[in-house]
Amino acid sequence: MSRLKSIVNFYVDGFKSMTIGRTLWLIILIKLAIIFLVLKLFFFPDKLATEYDTDAQRADAVRHALTLDK
Repeated sequence: MSRLKSIVNFYVDGFKSMTIGRTLWLIILIKLAIIFLVLKLFFFPDKLATEYDTDAQRADAVRHALTLDK
């Protein structure tokens, strides 16, 4: 347990002493968030919600896709 604690302290101290690195990590995190939001919105639409009205219909469609469309 002390080994894990020393590893965590190593990284915590490293991030505390960063100056430019914090800004770079912030930019990286913002870019990743934007990328994933764009991917979610444009490339992975919620087809089940648009094509089926009830949860039972959605469940049947998923069940059918998993068992018969192999």
